[in-house]
Amino acid sequence: MTLRRTPFHALASAMGAQMGPVGGGFLNVHSYGDAVAEHLNTRARVGVQDLSTMGKIDVKGPEAEALVNHLIVNDAARMAPGQARYASVCAHDGGIMDDLTVFRLGSEHFLIVTGSRNRLKIRDWVAAHATGRRAYVTDITAAVAFPTVQGPNSRALLQGLIPDADLTALKRWTFTFGHLDGTRVMISRTGVTGELGFELFVPSDEAAGVWMALFRAGGALGLRPYGVNAMFTLGLEKLYPAHGIDMDESLTPFHVGTDAFIKFDKGDFIGREALLRVRDAGVATTWVGLVLGNDSPVPAMTPVMAGGRAVGHVTYSDHGPSVGAVLASAHLATDVATEAAPVTVLGRPATVTRRAFFDPEGLRLRS
Repeated sequence: MTLRRTPFHALASAMGAQMGPVGGGFLNVHSYGDAVAEHLNTRARVGVQDLSTMGKIDVKGPEAEALVNHLIVNDAARMAPGQARYASVCAHDGGIMDDLTVFRLGSEHFLIVTGSRNRLKIRDWVAAHATGRRAYVTDITAAVAFPTVQGPNSRALLQGLIPDADLTALKRWTFTFGHLDGTRVMISRTGVTGELGFELFVPSDEAAGVWMALFRAGGALGLRPYGVNAMFTLGLEKLYPAHGIDMDESLTPFHVGTDAFIKFDKGDFIGREALLRVRDAGVATTWVGLVLGNDSPVPAMTPVMAGGRAVGHVTYSDHGPSVGAVLASAHLATDVATEAAPVTVLGRPATVTRRAFFDPEGLRLRS
């Protein structure tokens, strides 16, 4: 099958992008040749990544709110226009089908942004549950380019380019609209790097102009593009779970620490009864971080040992360029998943952490 290309494909290729599959039938940038430099530049200055492969599902109509609320564990009814929410979509048994972001555009209008890997699955799930409701579901993935601008200089860069939006007043998990080089864009204070950052929703046929405007203005602020490889290490340092790596349909939000986003008091939603049973019974494993004594990253599913027994397994491991250590995420038996607990991985000592490896207080997000 021929992989689809994003609106930024040619521009990224001209900058030395190394491409590969990213899920959802798309080809996109894995790196621009040096993922560590891309990571460190995003932490220190500002980076831009093409996230256009993520699914964008438009939901409109008198029963749009009821549909979205039925599908997600968070509460769409409590959202005001201009707000975004992180949420899981769970199957009837409570397993996580995807973790995603919901944007409320109006009283009868929502935008669901899915992970790239789960784009088609969630599109079909939403459409199937819209049957019989006065809610109209449209996959607008191809129509909307999705660059994310992240890093401490992101606000300065974008404010200079979008004078008709007040980005200083824009709080995390909210969005607004403005014009960038003549193109009307939606600007959301969201992202998965742990840095001050913004995600832009851009008409695909005007995407090239926005990309070039970013780089014309961004040189003085240190703008550099980054790919999926740097995105993963940035997220690992913040201990953000990723679907398909740290969670899947065999696990519930309680297994990966995202259960705080479940709003049981909102009424019925898909998976509610199963999740209540998990809440009341508790879970046998807990998702944590590990600081490894190993010299290099270890493969997924590598056993974690404690007291001479296997107590879990690694889900993802890589260098943490900002913290100068080899890091991992892992599912461990709950009785050993405590802060600073000693374990071993491949015979080398490791330490459990329940907090982000980098900026655990989240001060940079509130910059």
